[in-house]
Amino acid sequence: MTPDLPPCASPSWHNRQSAQPTIVPFGTHQDPPMNYIEPLFRPPSEAESLILQVTNGCSWNRCTFCDMYTASQKSFRATDESAILNQIADIGRYAGNRVKRVFLADGDALVLPTRRLLNIMEAIRTHLPAVHRISSYCLPRNLRKKSVAEMIELHDAGLTLAYVGAESGDDVVLARVHKGETQASTLEALDKLGQAGIKRSVMILNGLGGQIYTRQHAKNSALLVNAAQPEFLATLVVSLPKGERRFRESFPEWEPLSQQGLFEEMAQFLSTLELHRTVFRSDHASNWLILKGTLGADKERLLKQVATAIHQPESANLRPAWARGL
Repeated sequence: MTPDLPPCASPSWHNRQSAQPTIVPFGTHQDPPMNYIEPLFRPPSEAESLILQVTNGCSWNRCTFCDMYTASQKSFRATDESAILNQIADIGRYAGNRVKRVFLADGDALVLPTRRLLNIMEAIRTHLPAVHRISSYCLPRNLRKKSVAEMIELHDAGLTLAYVGAESGDDVVLARVHKGETQASTLEALDKLGQAGIKRSVMILNGLGGQIYTRQHAKNSALLVNAAQPEFLATLVVSLPKGERRFRESFPEWEPLSQQGLFEEMAQFLSTLELHRTVFRSDHASNWLILKGTLGADKERLLKQVATAIHQPESANLRPAWARGL
């Protein structure tokens, strides 16, 4: 998951209907259809990117807070390599010089073998020569069997950005939501990406620990981010649009934070952060309070914004409930 952005025009090879990170898989009479398996998700910041569905679904798909890939047609599998290579070649014939960015979907494309990823990126370079950025979601577990040398190969082939849903830096919270990671395993993956020169966009879920774990969730998430020093950081408010039953099965003591509780958790998170040059965004549609800045340069300004939201919410320019995209 990543911070939301306002709606904007999208290339015709994947028409977009809303500010939510969902792609509608229809081509036009001019462009080849992409034959996506829906629903298809991508970071909002990839609104202008060509989306290549090199995998379907998520190889882990056990996180109790995430319903993105729970539909029956989203069972995980790798897309046939020859089909992807042919698709890239077809797009090159129709729109080769129009494509500037490529996002490799679905939930964790980096689970694919390094050689297959290199073949895909070689095809992108060959048929889409104007591409200057290739990006992907990344589960920390994707990288456990990939060496730094392999990651450097991927970087040199064009992979320049990975979106990592850390969710929390607290091991208790991570266990409750069946993330399948620890603070240490997430940091190991982030460090591996960093050593390879691949930029990291890290996401933390505000409110994931509920009332009972809010303090340790905020503190330990900040400590994880401090250790990683990612290039980009985003926070979203945890939301359960399909209901809480699945989530509560493993986390029965969870109670959601109030609006003020979310702001207080954000204040603790920001105050604990010690970052040198990280672009920070808390502007996803789920957020009541929009925060943007560079950390640590803008830390005090952001903390003042949060303090205003806590103590004078009527003056904080909060997003109205009807405008939140949940």
